[in-house]
Amino acid sequence: MEKEASRLLDFIKASPSPFHVVAKAAEELRAAGFQEINLGEPFHLNRGEKYFLRAYGSAFVAFTVGEAGPLRMAVAHTDSPCFRLKPNAAMEKSGYGVLNVEPYGGMMLRTWLDRPLSLAGKVVLRGSDPFAPEVRLFDAARPILTIPSLAIHMDREVNTKGELKVQEQLLPLATLLGDADEGENEESQDERDFFLSWLAEEIGAEEEDILSYDLLTYPVEEGTQLGLWGELLSSPRLDNLTSVVACLSGICATEGARGLRLIACFDNEEIGSRTKQGAAGNLLRSVLTRIYEALGNPEALEPALAEGFLLSVDVAHATHPNYVSNMDPKLHPVLGGGFAIKQAASQSYAGDAESVAIVRALAEAAGVPWQHFVNHSDARGGSTIGSMLSAALSIRATDIGVPILAMHSARETMAAKDQESLERLLQHFLA
Repeated sequence: MEKEASRLLDFIKASPSPFHVVAKAAEELRAAGFQEINLGEPFHLNRGEKYFLRAYGSAFVAFTVGEAGPLRMAVAHTDSPCFRLKPNAAMEKSGYGVLNVEPYGGMMLRTWLDRPLSLAGKVVLRGSDPFAPEVRLFDAARPILTIPSLAIHMDREVNTKGELKVQEQLLPLATLLGDADEGENEESQDERDFFLSWLAEEIGAEEEDILSYDLLTYPVEEGTQLGLWGELLSSPRLDNLTSVVACLSGICATEGARGLRLIACFDNEEIGSRTKQGAAGNLLRSVLTRIYEALGNPEALEPALAEGFLLSVDVAHATHPNYVSNMDPKLHPVLGGGFAIKQAASQSYAGDAESVAIVRALAEAAGVPWQHFVNHSDARGGSTIGSMLSAALSIRATDIGVPILAMHSARETMAAKDQESLERLLQHFLA
């Protein structure tokens, strides 16, 4: 348990943005003997080899190619709810320098208040070719922002109402600019872009060469073990880096398997997945088509999908000790009880009776505990990429994941040993 917990927390620390998730995954895949191929070039593949590719910086696919055999895939997502910077983010308000942000995904807004925050993502610079700008991975890697609460003396209803408006009340404080000039107009404010000036200095570039950026806020407080016996993990981005790490653990342990073993970790799940690097796009089918073509057997893809299996790996809701009535009265996973099989009559989670039976049999064979998660019948639950991929590919699939508390908070909680059960299942599934 200590090994899996420590590895998960180390991975999360190194992965403050989806771009960093992919960079960290690439590092681990190379160390495990995977060769990187380029999405923009023809695939040249050999059986018995291991490959990975990056898609638009924030998604990746890794696979092993064996002799003729079954298709098994596991998928997850690299993104988490956060505040993302708007273009020209610098704003001056009463002598304070704040940053203009917008929410990304279904955030629990109040959990982001009064925390030391940092920025990470990518910065895009002018290049010699307009179609090939220079892209730099960026992580400030220190506390630089905070979103202060309003004192209770000025908001006596904060504990009973507490509504927050992002555009007015949740702009991160970045710097002190001195007394504001009431006569200052918007044009003169633009001339004092304190953020762009700071960013240029951070990356060692000229301000005029910064053409764009994709930057997000993240809590700088690191993940940690807690509980009387260290049995719990508290960390940002457990949703869904628990699953990314488990998928990597599974594919890196794959040796000599027949058929195609593949993991795919997509971006933009938290906002609907309808992007070129999202699961609702054509990325996975395109990669599969090109793999089978490169192996000289393109007509084998559709039969492989019909006989194959996909695990959609994303976190599940654990029973909250203070809100037990919010869960189904019988099918409510608890921290430490093993990974959860997620089912829904609405098919917001992928699965049918046969696919659930397959996962149960896999768990028994791997010797790992599992639990059921089904939504309370009077509540609308979430959804995952499992159903959209199962439908798009016509492949049998099941949704699974570790149970966590405070899903979509700035900081979430899980049981350390549940990560072990998930990783062991993925290793057995992809063997």
